[in-house]
Amino acid sequence: MSTLKITPSGRLRGEVFVPGDKSISHRAAIFGALAEGTTVIRGFLAAEDTLHTAGALRQMGVTMGGVGTAEMLIRGAGLRGLFAPGTPLDLGNSGTGMRLLMGALAGQTFSATLIGDESLSRRPMDRIAAPLGLMGIRVEGRGERCLPPVTVYGGTPAPIAYRSPVASAQVKSAVLLAGLFAEGTTSVTEPALSRDHTERMLTAFGVPVEAGTGPDGPYAAVTGPATLHATEIEVPGDFSSGAYFLAAALLCPGSDVTVREVILNPTRAALLNVLQRMGASVSIVTEKNQAGERVGDVRATFGRLQATAVAGAEIPALIDEIPLLAVVATQAEGTTEIRDAAELRVKESDRIALMATGLRRMGARVQELPDGMVIEGPTALCGTEVDASHDHRIAMSFAVAGLIATGMTVISGAESIATSFPGFAEALRALGATVEEA
Repeated sequence: MSTLKITPSGRLRGEVFVPGDKSISHRAAIFGALAEGTTVIRGFLAAEDTLHTAGALRQMGVTMGGVGTAEMLIRGAGLRGLFAPGTPLDLGNSGTGMRLLMGALAGQTFSATLIGDESLSRRPMDRIAAPLGLMGIRVEGRGERCLPPVTVYGGTPAPIAYRSPVASAQVKSAVLLAGLFAEGTTSVTEPALSRDHTERMLTAFGVPVEAGTGPDGPYAAVTGPATLHATEIEVPGDFSSGAYFLAAALLCPGSDVTVREVILNPTRAALLNVLQRMGASVSIVTEKNQAGERVGDVRATFGRLQATAVAGAEIPALIDEIPLLAVVATQAEGTTEIRDAAELRVKESDRIALMATGLRRMGARVQELPDGMVIEGPTALCGTEVDASHDHRIAMSFAVAGLIATGMTVISGAESIATSFPGFAEALRALGATVEEA
């Protein structure tokens, strides 16, 4: 187990480039594997989660070159061209990889078992198993919640019109992937719009996607059987990774930090809207279109913050940033309420419980709710020992908290950061932070 040791660092200054977007990297690898022809991916995230997805595809006969380099090549196997793996597909800690591959496996001619580490083995897969079951695909896992190991028995999925009980890009993506194999139109309707990378990328691979808002909420639909055509993908920087540096700049007096070339898709960068509502000095300074996605530079400087409320339709677009938002809220004037975020309890860890407990240990005034937190600020934080429970977002969020805490903050379980952001500590140090790895 590795640890991070953080001490107050004063002001942070400079520019930072963050690794490629994790959500887009997962999808680019899977779609490239199912496409006809050779797909070129530039900027693929070479982190543990995405490399597990790439490794699983290789186990099923997909030829890849340049993995972990600036330019990755995938020779597509075609929609039904994957081979039965000789051993279980190990997804490590990657819930995205496991859930999306369940959709891709639904239309294959074989069965495959997906496994993960201890953390992933506690994460429920019933949200994917249920709609796949409605499509006639058998999925087996442990217990009522279909915990991994999970076995998907491939076949020919039937088209369905699925109303998801939650706004989840992973659920939507898995069902749409299965829908590529179906004879007819498969649609997914959500209570609120989740990340739309799958819809955008399927279009880039030549698959028409119908998307809009109906009487029951946002929806997306594909008509199968479909053919994906190889393409070139430029993976932008991951906004979720860049958010830690923006938050650190907002909280550390005298700081001025620019995060370069990150994705600004509105279903991903909603944290910017929340921070601006809190009075934060954060703005987009350059912007361009890259492969159908908004990409730009974001600058943040230190300043006073006001409390806000976050709930409802706003939650799906910033679900990964809520632990970090909780840290920011400890320094805002007033009471910040975060609700409708119960999804955080079934991520890599129970992120609500861990953030509430850890921030209270640091001296923050935090009330834990079943679906969120109530945070009173501003509060001076004190360094302490925090267990990140092998959750990368918990570890990085407490690293930001440690930058403004008196004394040293020691974060155990920090090796998990490598699942999404190898080099996180080095990037912080380059801006002037005092960070030790042990």
